[in-house]
Amino acid sequence: MIRAVLRLLSLLPLRVLHALGSVAGSLMYYLPSRSRKITLKNLELCFPEMSETERRSLALASLKETGKTACELGLIWCRPVDEVMEHVVTVHGKDLIDQHIADGKGLIIIAPHLGSWELSGLYVSTVAPITFLYRPPRMEAFEKALTGFRSRAGAAQAPTTPRGIMQLVKTVRAGNIAGILPDQQPGYDSGVFAPFFHEKALTMTLVARLAQKTGAPVISCVARRLPKGQGFEILLRPVDPQIDSEDPLEAATALNRSVETVLLDDPAQYQWEYKRFRRRPRGDSTRIYG
Repeated sequence: MIRAVLRLLSLLPLRVLHALGSVAGSLMYYLPSRSRKITLKNLELCFPEMSETERRSLALASLKETGKTACELGLIWCRPVDEVMEHVVTVHGKDLIDQHIADGKGLIIIAPHLGSWELSGLYVSTVAPITFLYRPPRMEAFEKALTGFRSRAGAAQAPTTPRGIMQLVKTVRAGNIAGILPDQQPGYDSGVFAPFFHEKALTMTLVARLAQKTGAPVISCVARRLPKGQGFEILLRPVDPQIDSEDPLEAATALNRSVETVLLDDPAQYQWEYKRFRRRPRGDSTRIYG
């Protein structure tokens, strides 16, 4: 059923998909949805200086972007790669990939949940060999389809298991790219609590450990949507220099600062509906999301 819906959506122009996504996002906002509740709470925690009116306006815009993310998946996953890349209007910072790959040290790319992160991964797959770390979906039957969609341009897939982590290490040591979504909550044994805007968030230490083990540099990648379905721009940029610090807290804080930097360019395109602060420090019984 999921495949059928995706293939149906893939037949529609991008501007129509984004219009449908805006409608879906508006429904999530105006109805008493879980997405609206979590989005508003996250914005309250991260932007306490905003007025309630400003936060509600940003929440509506963000949920519209979330709707666009869902609706554009059919196009990104099911259309021929060359056709998908035609929607990339501009690329900023590609020289960073070229330079680091030429150095032979490999590269780590972090792609926050901002804009079209699936397109970010597909774009990098067309530029250089890459292995993506992914969290297996709850629907086991969908995992094969998911990895198939994401591998269409030759990317390898590594699950979030010890074997998958070793696969990332081998990829980078071979002079290639490892791709990581940096703003997913890890387990308690794989992260530290570091500030994300005004709140402590359980943050992965994997990026720092991978950089330390391999000596590879780290950059960020974002595919930002342009207005009215005009396409996307790819933004590649350096990250906070402390991201590979041997101090886990310092490295995690630098990782979060790097996400904040790209997020503030267009906060509406960040996925605020994710329960980023669900896990609390041990002994803290606060329930952030009620």
